[in-house]
Amino acid sequence: MPKCVLVIGNKNYSSWSLRAWLAIKRTGIDFEEIVVPLMRPETREAIRTHSPSGKVPLLKHGDDTVWDSLAIAEYLAERFPAAGLWPADPAARAVARSVAAEMHAGFMALRRGLPMNLRAHYPDHARAADVDADVARVQEIWRSCRSRFGAGGPFLFGRFTAADAFYAPVVGRFRTYDVALDAAGQAYADAVWHTPDMTQWVTAAVAEPYVVPEYEL
Repeated sequence: MPKCVLVIGNKNYSSWSLRAWLAIKRTGIDFEEIVVPLMRPETREAIRTHSPSGKVPLLKHGDDTVWDSLAIAEYLAERFPAAGLWPADPAARAVARSVAAEMHAGFMALRRGLPMNLRAHYPDHARAADVDADVARVQEIWRSCRSRFGAGGPFLFGRFTAADAFYAPVVGRFRTYDVALDAAGQAYADAVWHTPDMTQWVTAAVAEPYVVPEYEL
């Protein structure tokens, strides 16, 4: 097996890193983890030693180098098909890719208004209307996927897939800011939050010494 290395940012703040990390954990392969603290004077140069884009996450697998969380998920799905990172059914797989891509490319108001900070709790944080619109859209996605494809388990497509990895940071954001969810949304969020991999990530995030002041409201 070629050596596998995943370069990520702070676990407390880096939503993109969390997505790639959850995806690679699902493969069950051994990998080395390199954490580069974000928002420091030396951060960009440190990342540049690994990544041509100057951003994290980045996956090194033997001679292959893959950057961007969605590209990493696709690469892992191709190289480790037994992990089931995408649903087997073509219709479900198309929807899973669509909702993952929507999260990857959109929800800018949600990102700005509710920055990821897993060890914090801001129950009284005010939300703008565009943030609430994003929250509503996330719940709509969750309801639709669960009702159409979720019969085989508690996740969007029954079993945990890359789509769940892409919405896991949102689950963390909703907990940090006490975002009220409907019953179906709360059940799904709880299922994601209590997976062993998510628990491992959050535990490490809480223990991190790194602090990014602009994300500490």
